[in-house]
Amino acid sequence: MKIDLIKQFRKNNLAVYAARFILVMIIVATLADLLANEKPIICSYKGKIYYPVFHAYLVDVGLSRWQNDFQNKEWSSLHYDWTLFPPIPYLPQNIDKNNMHSVSPFAIQQVPSKHWKHWMGTDELGHDLLSAMIHGTRIALLVGLVSMSIAGFIGIVLGSAAGYFGDEHLKITWTELLFNIFFLFLAFFYGFGIRSYILKDAISISVLNFFPSLLLSLLIFLAVFYTGNRLGKLAGTLPILNKKVYIPIDIIICRLIEIMNSIPVLFLIISIISIAKPSLLLVMAIIGLTGWTGIARFIRAELLKIRSLEFIEAAYALGFSERRTLFRHAIPNAIAPVLIAIAFGIAGSILLESTLSFLGIGVPPETLTWGSLLSEARQSPSAWWMAVFPGMAIFLTVTVYNLAGEGLSDALDPRLRK
Repeated sequence: MKIDLIKQFRKNNLAVYAARFILVMIIVATLADLLANEKPIICSYKGKIYYPVFHAYLVDVGLSRWQNDFQNKEWSSLHYDWTLFPPIPYLPQNIDKNNMHSVSPFAIQQVPSKHWKHWMGTDELGHDLLSAMIHGTRIALLVGLVSMSIAGFIGIVLGSAAGYFGDEHLKITWTELLFNIFFLFLAFFYGFGIRSYILKDAISISVLNFFPSLLLSLLIFLAVFYTGNRLGKLAGTLPILNKKVYIPIDIIICRLIEIMNSIPVLFLIISIISIAKPSLLLVMAIIGLTGWTGIARFIRAELLKIRSLEFIEAAYALGFSERRTLFRHAIPNAIAPVLIAIAFGIAGSILLESTLSFLGIGVPPETLTWGSLLSEARQSPSAWWMAVFPGMAIFLTVTVYNLAGEGLSDALDPRLRK
C-alpha cells in the first residue's frame, strides 16, 4: 500500500515539485541559525575555539552563559584569530544604522565588503530582509506543523470515536453515565472554575507562566473525572444498578463540531490576545484547538465505512478488545486520507498566521514574520521589495502545500489507479 501510494504520488509532477519545495523549506527552517546569524559558526578568539551559534542554544535555555569578552558586544567588531560567519551575517533583529530607511537590494549600500551586503535590501529600521525571510520560514513551518499536530490529535481522537462507535455501539450503565456527567462538571469546576483567576493572571504575564498553570488545571480535571469514572464503574457492578444505556457519541461529537465551526477564529484570537501578551505559541495553540473539525469529519467518514468491513468483524471474532480493534486495526486503515486534510490545514494555518501578523495581532512586535514584513511595506510604498519577497513566499508556501494535498488526494483515489 505504501509503495503504491508513493508511485501514484510521483505520477503528479506538480505534487512532486511541491514536495521538493517543502523539503527545501524544512532544510532552510532547520538550518536558519547557520544560514543567517550575527554570531560566527566557529571562531578562534585569543587562542581558544568557540562555537557561538551552538552555544547560544545553551544560553537561551539557561544552561550556560556568555564569557565577559562576548557580553554586550557586537560580534562583528571582535578581533578573531580566524572565524567563519554564516552566509548572511545578520539576525532579523539586527539594525544596520548605515543602511536604514528601506535600502533597495540594487542600490549602493554602505557595507565593509560584499559578504555584508543586504541581498534583499533592508526595511525602514535597517533590518536585513533576507535574514527575516529565512527565519520567517521557520516561524511559518512551526505555526503550520504545531497547530495541525494539535488539531490532528484532537480531530483523530474525536472523529474516530464518532465514526467507530456511532450512536448505538457505546453503552455504559446508568450509574456510570450519571457519575461521569456529575464528575465532569465537578472536574471542570475544580480544574478551571476556581482557578480561573490564577490562569488569567498567568496568561497576562507570559505563555511560559501560563502553561504550567494550565497543565496543573488539566491534571486536576483528569484526576477528578477519573475518580468519578472509577466510582461509577464500581457502583455499576451492583445488580440493581447495572442496567446499560446507549451513548449517542456520534451525535454529541457532530454537534460539538458544528459549535466549533460557528466560532470565528480570528475574533476568538483577538479576544484572547486582549487579556494576554502576544505570543506565537498562543496563536499556534488557538489555531490547533479550533482547527480540528475538518480532520474529525474526515476520519469519521472513513471509519463509518471501515467498521463494517470483514477484518473488523474478524477482530471481534478473535476476541480482541474494542480498544485494540480501534487503535491497531481501524484507525491505521483510515489515517491515510486524513493526511490530505492535514496538508490543506497546514496551508490554512500559515495563511492565518500571516494575516494576524499583517494586522499586528498575536505575534510580538519584535518578531519579524512574513505577514509583519508585508505590513511594514504599507508604510513605505516605494519599497517594492518589502511587499514582493514576503508576498511571494506566502503565495508559494500556501500553493505548494495545496498542491501536495491534491497529490495525496489523487494518490489515494482508487479511480485514478491503473
